[in-house]
Amino acid sequence: PARRRRRRGLSGGSVRNGGSMSCQQVSVLYFARSAELAGLRSETLSVPRQITSLQLWEEIVKAHPRLAVIRDQVVFAVRQEYVLLGDQLLVLQPGDEVAIIPPISGG
Repeated sequence: PARRRRRRGLSGGSVRNGGSMSCQQVSVLYFARSAELAGLRSETLSVPRQITSLQLWEEIVKAHPRLAVIRDQVVFAVRQEYVLLGDQLLVLQPGDEVAIIPPISGG
């Protein structure tokens, strides 16, 4: 299938109008089952510069609700480093890549 790319703005729940937190454009890459569920392989999202990995996942699921079924198996890679979903604070830079990596094999 052809690679599709789209831009989408997401609002972080912790960001208030006029707040000091800026948003960053990041590339989200979907692999295997996450690509099937999201219906695309990559997109550019606008997310808060500082966000926990769990909050980032929740924002992505708002855009693609079908991804919720893989929540307990998914791992992120941010700047090519694995990040578990949780309260780990991410400080994102413009152009950062966030990969959604679901389990590769069934089980």
